[in-house]
Amino acid sequence: AYAKWWARDGLSGRPTYLECKRAISKHMPEIADLYETLCSLVGGGDIEARFLSFYCPPRYLAACSQAVWPGDAPLLVRNYDYDPKAFDAIVLKTQWNGRGVIGTSDGLFGLVDGMNDAGLALSLTFGGRRDVGDGFGVPLILRYILQTCTTVDEAEAILRRVPCHMSYNVTAIDAGRRFLTAYLAPDRPAIITHSAVATNHQERVEWSSHARFTATVERERFLLQRLTLHPETQERFIGAFLKPPLYSTAFSSGFGTLYTAAYRPDERSLELRWPGRTWKKSFADFETDHINLVLPATAVPGHVAI
Repeated sequence: AYAKWWARDGLSGRPTYLECKRAISKHMPEIADLYETLCSLVGGGDIEARFLSFYCPPRYLAACSQAVWPGDAPLLVRNYDYDPKAFDAIVLKTQWNGRGVIGTSDGLFGLVDGMNDAGLALSLTFGGRRDVGDGFGVPLILRYILQTCTTVDEAEAILRRVPCHMSYNVTAIDAGRRFLTAYLAPDRPAIITHSAVATNHQERVEWSSHARFTATVERERFLLQRLTLHPETQERFIGAFLKPPLYSTAFSSGFGTLYTAAYRPDERSLELRWPGRTWKKSFADFETDHINLVLPATAVPGHVAI
């Protein structure tokens, strides 16, 4: 699936290996050696190395919702809404370059959400703009931050500096409950906010048909109301992500909720949830196992590996 996606505009439309290597060395020098090691592990081929760089990839769209719980403890909750046929379905624990990271894999090297052993957690949503430019796919930016940062302030510096090839929203929270949401775009500087909520637009709706289809404004309004009008426990807050309007069954359109994740940076733990199921993982207790799921709208079994 990834090979077909990567080559859909023709391989000549993607940067060369040397261009990819130079981009990583320039913007992410701390993980340049790690990138080379991973390229070797997958065979050292030209196409594989270009793919793993996440540099100027084809465009891709997701939906997703995420929010920071308004209580005293740091808690980041997110729904990942995406095409099940293009989902790695792997929660990966790594210890690369001495840094422990747990997160949901995307494209083998990238992450769509994750946390490191310093208690820094991140997740992403699509930013609702069609512009595409020179930059990295946002999953590698998340990986880079978690490999090299320990606080939200350090994450902010990278989010401002590293170019992103499309518009995405990244929420970061650390063990001290400092948090931010960054609006990334390929054609303008990153906007750093103290927003506790991110759905699928940035400061305003800029792609109206996508906004209507994904109900981004309605989901944002729902979350903001919960933050301001409904003081509630962590459990109730997480539970809201497993119900409409946040939980989506639009799997056939590529925007179904594949999982809900709850990251607890102070405990260095996370929970993956589905209606009726909870799966807990932490740095202290991470067992290799798997779970079988049936997606409601398609009734096609899904397999998630840990």
